[in-house]
Amino acid sequence: MPVRSSHPIRARTLIRSNLEKASVISNTSNSSSGGTPACGSNLVHSLSSATPSTGGSSISDSGSDSKHPTDSISTPSVDPHQLLQSRMPNIKVFSGSSHPDLASRIVDRLGIDLGKVVTKKFSNLETCVEIGESVRGEDVYIVQSGSGEINDNLMELLIMINACKIASASRVTAVIPCFPYARQDKKDKTGDDKLAELMKTNEWKFRSRAPISAKLVANMLSVAGADHIITMDLHASQIQGFFDIPVDNLYAEPAVLKWIRENIAEWRNSIIVSPDAGGAKRVTSIADRLNVEFALIHKERKKANEVASMVLVGDVKDRVAILVDDMADTCGTICHAADKLVEAGATKVYAILTHGIFSGPAISRINNACFEAVVVTNTIPQDGHMKDCPKIQCIDVSMMFAEAVRRTHNGESVSYLFSNVPY
Repeated sequence: MPVRSSHPIRARTLIRSNLEKASVISNTSNSSSGGTPACGSNLVHSLSSATPSTGGSSISDSGSDSKHPTDSISTPSVDPHQLLQSRMPNIKVFSGSSHPDLASRIVDRLGIDLGKVVTKKFSNLETCVEIGESVRGEDVYIVQSGSGEINDNLMELLIMINACKIASASRVTAVIPCFPYARQDKKDKTGDDKLAELMKTNEWKFRSRAPISAKLVANMLSVAGADHIITMDLHASQIQGFFDIPVDNLYAEPAVLKWIRENIAEWRNSIIVSPDAGGAKRVTSIADRLNVEFALIHKERKKANEVASMVLVGDVKDRVAILVDDMADTCGTICHAADKLVEAGATKVYAILTHGIFSGPAISRINNACFEAVVVTNTIPQDGHMKDCPKIQCIDVSMMFAEAVRRTHNGESVSYLFSNVPY
């Protein structure tokens, strides 16, 4: 009979006494039946009979009339789902309403069930969240992306974090594939066009009073009770410094490299292009790992109130141009850049983006542009965009978030994910 005791020393004593009794019984039965005395194999059987089951292979007695002292070993069928759940104890993963498909893919990869949560709105449009199961002492992960109704989804995330925290969760991690308000990361001075207008009214001395909203969001997440943030391809890496809690900024680069090698036959004759100077570091990293050249497009304004012109820095003639950026919203920049690359002699143009927001006229611009394909990840739901635009293709990055969750839960390093895809 299994021995259970909360005290480890007492438990070991009880198990040892049971083992001795089982060994005596085994020796007595063997000598009374005229069989061989107890040997190592019989001792193994006695140990297995006395110790509690661990969920692995079970050892069953083949009967007292067996000719051999050894017993047959049978391995019962174990549900793989239950086995994976036993490997990931004390963990709960909940999904917000912004991207339930990604959350489902993450838990499928982990081999656990998605936590029960009910989200609703009152008649005055206040958000209400009810956690449907106990989270006391659990390691909680909440998956909510900054997409769709961003303000509502952000508020929902904050309420879910706070609900888990006051329900005595051990740790609450916000998994935010696309960080909201990431583009409002600094206080810019007034743009050239507005500056020219202000100079006419003698108000040019006043700089922009724009907020740093990314810092505000960081403060809100911390105050709500988040202990850890997992995100992907922040628009500006300095956003990590806005937090006083750990932030793991994953990169889509490994998945992008894999897609390029598998889907672009002429990738060895390609050139990686950044649509603006801000993405130069990103494209140089990809170009180095592919062992190809890179180029960038510089936007400049010759006169105030004049449409920005683009200057290509690099040679793309007779090459496959691959535009790489962290996000695309209205797609005006990447479509203009694609036309510039074709004019410069590029044979084909691809665009690879981590966050495909695609708001406003983005879909119609892509349909009319000269792209072979526009590749995005599923940090934002893309099913509707893919139906409206056949050029859009999607890279699944759920395995990277699932592995980040697993490694974080087990206290392992996540730096492996910065350069590898965990297939």
